[in-house]
Amino acid sequence: MEAAGGCKPDERDNMSTGNQTEKLVEDIKTVVRDAEELLRATGNDLNEKTQEARRRLSETLDSARLSCQSAEARLREGFRETDQLIREHPYESLGIGFGIGLLLGLLAGKK
Repeated sequence: MEAAGGCKPDERDNMSTGNQTEKLVEDIKTVVRDAEELLRATGNDLNEKTQEARRRLSETLDSARLSCQSAEARLREGFRETDQLIREHPYESLGIGFGIGLLLGLLAGKK
């Protein structure tokens, strides 16, 4: 069953979570960069515990990189699907955008 404007529910979810996913990807990239700097800074420490921690951190970084790449790919695909949906239904998209803007304006005006 399709929602108003021809959007399937999962397509609307992609649109609403796009910014959150983009922010998460950027945060993961920042953490990865910081962790890589930490690995470089502790490179000369020969302590066994430090070496084990560096090994685990390195494995975790590899996993985080793969997750980040996967999230970026899903985000790009969501953007492509949204763009295609808007191009296929331009008037419906404008109507939905106008309706949401009007509703938000009315709600904001009541406060």
